[in-house]
Amino acid sequence: MSPLRVLILGGSAEASALARRLAGDARFAPVLSMAGRTKSPVLPPIPHRIGGFGGVDGLAGWLGDPGADLLVCATHPFAAQMRRHALEAASRTGKPLLIIERPCWRAVEGDRWTPVADMAAAARALGETPRRVLLTVGQKDLAPFAAAPQHAYTIRSIDPPAAASLPPGAEVISARPPFAKADERRLMQERGIEVVVTKNSGGNDAAAKLAAARALGLRVVMVERPPALDLVGVDAKEAADAAGAIAWLEARHEAASRLLRV
Repeated sequence: MSPLRVLILGGSAEASALARRLAGDARFAPVLSMAGRTKSPVLPPIPHRIGGFGGVDGLAGWLGDPGADLLVCATHPFAAQMRRHALEAASRTGKPLLIIERPCWRAVEGDRWTPVADMAAAARALGETPRRVLLTVGQKDLAPFAAAPQHAYTIRSIDPPAAASLPPGAEVISARPPFAKADERRLMQERGIEVVVTKNSGGNDAAAKLAAARALGLRVVMVERPPALDLVGVDAKEAADAAGAIAWLEARHEAASRLLRV
């Protein structure tokens, strides 16, 4: 049988891991789609495209031409709009969908977490008293913190944020995960960090900052994830990681092979 065509919506460590696992696997013809928000993305070992689809209509059109048999949504857990578009496009076209949903981080003994619903709530949770704050929320979510200029911010992101979006006097560190606990602890100590603000992205690449904050007794303002998608009534499943995605793809390939043998 012909290889199953797989469109992977990327933007996460799991997408990169899946691309590496599929490279050279003759059962599948994968394409990794990257949004293009990172200026110097790490290119995958499989065919790829960079840029958006133009909304649900564009994504649904791509699934039909050039075409895909299967859709894997491996976007960042906070890419809520892209995930909704993936679900709607898959529903419209009848393409099976897998969503990679890495587990959330969970507080353990010694953590001092303040859970909040969104970035505006995170900025409010810092309070009025000036604090030294490490922001690891990405470059697109800084506006609420610019409205709380009493704090001294150290902002870390893969690409430098636009200067106009920065809180007054903010320090910017451009760095790409993974990060080691010792390095995270050193960063916090050298900058005199009192509060860490982060999204509950889950995964291992960025978890060291939580261990470092725990060891130093620092407060963490944790922005919770958007609500999960409703998958009832659609041909959609979830997996926790690239290994789970491979298992789903292999099961789909085996099912297609059985149909040809009948």
